[in-house]
Amino acid sequence: MKFIFWGMMMGVAILAASVAFAGEENTEEGWSPYSAGPITAWTAPLVGKGKLAVQPIVSYSRTRGSFDNKGHQDSLPDGEKKSQASQQIFTQYGITDEWEVALQMIYQENFRIQNDEKAHDQGFGDSYLFTRYEFLEEKSWMPEATALVQLKMPTGKYEGLDPDMLETDAMGTGSWDPGVGINLTKTFKPFMIHADLVASFPQTVRVDGVKTRYGNYLNYDLAVEYFLLKGFNLMMEVNGVSQGDTREDGEGIEDSHSRSLTLAPGIGWSNERIQTLVAYQRTILGTNADVNDAVVATFIYTF
Repeated sequence: MKFIFWGMMMGVAILAASVAFAGEENTEEGWSPYSAGPITAWTAPLVGKGKLAVQPIVSYSRTRGSFDNKGHQDSLPDGEKKSQASQQIFTQYGITDEWEVALQMIYQENFRIQNDEKAHDQGFGDSYLFTRYEFLEEKSWMPEATALVQLKMPTGKYEGLDPDMLETDAMGTGSWDPGVGINLTKTFKPFMIHADLVASFPQTVRVDGVKTRYGNYLNYDLAVEYFLLKGFNLMMEVNGVSQGDTREDGEGIEDSHSRSLTLAPGIGWSNERIQTLVAYQRTILGTNADVNDAVVATFIYTF
């Protein structure tokens, strides 16, 4: 739980700082620069009534090693390699100015080399449905706040895996995961600060005949954007995930919990019609989790 604690403390500290320094000389009412936002963290502003935003996201990640159950980092054994390329599509549609719906789908390719064996597979991963409602507008020291309800749908392959594929044919978890959360955004010209917290609750699923209940998990994110001239901006975000132990046929699986913290700097360019961002993600802390490096690129086009 220490990752959650420090993640929330960072969010509170930066939001508090933005409030403390938000004097008349530092803010501009109605200031709303264009940007793609962070890669992972949610932004509170919605797309707007009758507008459709389409956001492709492409990424390539390589696994450098793993964190054990005490948070110690170990490198991959010599000759072992593990990587993934993915293409996501995220779409948002504004039903009203305060209410929107969204859909996220992913197609991924998994690669692995282990003990001179090579494996590669590709397919759709799990998908997400979202709905969000803005219940608080940004005013004075108050951030803009949006409530989130989401549902992870098991559209990726999760059972009947081929042992010769070295787990590269695993594309999803098989569980339906409802979740709720909150997204916050505060402007402090020339900065824009975002924070979110989302709790998800996996439902029981049978995986190859085994009654499986994955642990509940929290996603928490904090991001800061700094806006430059001519449509450019710099971005830095911290992304955390914490998940409890898995249970199979009612029995807890030892050391099946996981936690990770990822740091991601990026640079973007945007105008009224299109917003772009390129970022680098690096796992810096974790427990029972992979240590990954990733390059991510995205753009948003609004109709």
